[in-house]
Amino acid sequence: MAVYTEVSDEELSAFVAQYPLGGLLSCKGIAEGVENSNFLLVTETGPYILTLYEKRTKKEDLPFFLGLMEHLARRGISCPLPVPGSDGVALRELAGRPAAIVTFLAGMWPRRIGLSHCAQLGEALARLHRAVADFTLTRPNALSLDGWRDLFAKCEARADEVRPGLADDLRAELAELAAHWPSGLPTGVIHADLFPDNVFFRGEALSGLIDFYFACNDILAYDIAICMNAWCFEPDGQFNATKARLLLAGYQKVRPLSKDELAALPWLCRGSAVRFLLTRLYDWLNHPPGAFVKPKDPLEYARKLRFHRGVRSLGEYGLDDGGSYDI
Repeated sequence: MAVYTEVSDEELSAFVAQYPLGGLLSCKGIAEGVENSNFLLVTETGPYILTLYEKRTKKEDLPFFLGLMEHLARRGISCPLPVPGSDGVALRELAGRPAAIVTFLAGMWPRRIGLSHCAQLGEALARLHRAVADFTLTRPNALSLDGWRDLFAKCEARADEVRPGLADDLRAELAELAAHWPSGLPTGVIHADLFPDNVFFRGEALSGLIDFYFACNDILAYDIAICMNAWCFEPDGQFNATKARLLLAGYQKVRPLSKDELAALPWLCRGSAVRFLLTRLYDWLNHPPGAFVKPKDPLEYARKLRFHRGVRSLGEYGLDDGGSYDI
């Protein structure tokens, strides 16, 4: 269960009393998530999500995250909205951790990814990118090239414990990414973690997006690459080009991609694969005994990286231009 900080009944009651939410009816830890402690909070006015921000979430970043959700909600994007206390303040402290309550977003994330899910995801991501065009706060991406190098340095000595030769593979890939990482592409605020468990559906219709705690400023098309890696590979590891084509087509209904953005997709997908390979590798090698959350397999993203390294045509991503991609 993703609850790292326990909260006493007395602390919780005093905390909720600072909000105009009515009496506290129940509070239950939420199993999903790996970064923060999350609770389903039910009061007399309805359900809410209570989040305690753990050590890996920097307190100085929280105004950006909460402000982003408020901005997106004002622009018509369905996402959780921070709830202010009776004094108008949304960010508070509980059990020694920064904490906030956000509105409850109805829906469930898809356990089996279908074609319609991918098409709707593409449209929702493009609408998000459009909506943040006038968002004034900024946050650098701490998990881009420099961040990958730092993570690799912390894992390099033990990487081959996970798979022989993994350290050499990552070292070579980081050098290639540094030499070929795209520049001059459109940038803005990206979600940066839009995995299936962060996208809710009600029936077949997408109902909203959650978990903006990796959001940052970066290349907009990099967000698409993250989604392609998270949504377009089948459980057996095969890449589904039809899902990728529908995701990209859905995105371009709202925000057409330039030729340069499309041409950069293989490098962006490789960078996305390295980002999640490295964060999973670090967590795998530094998993504390007895922890509630099971670390995710880093080699899943090593296999995805291998696929993208072999891409020579955008047709392999379901696109019809047939253009070659020269490494």
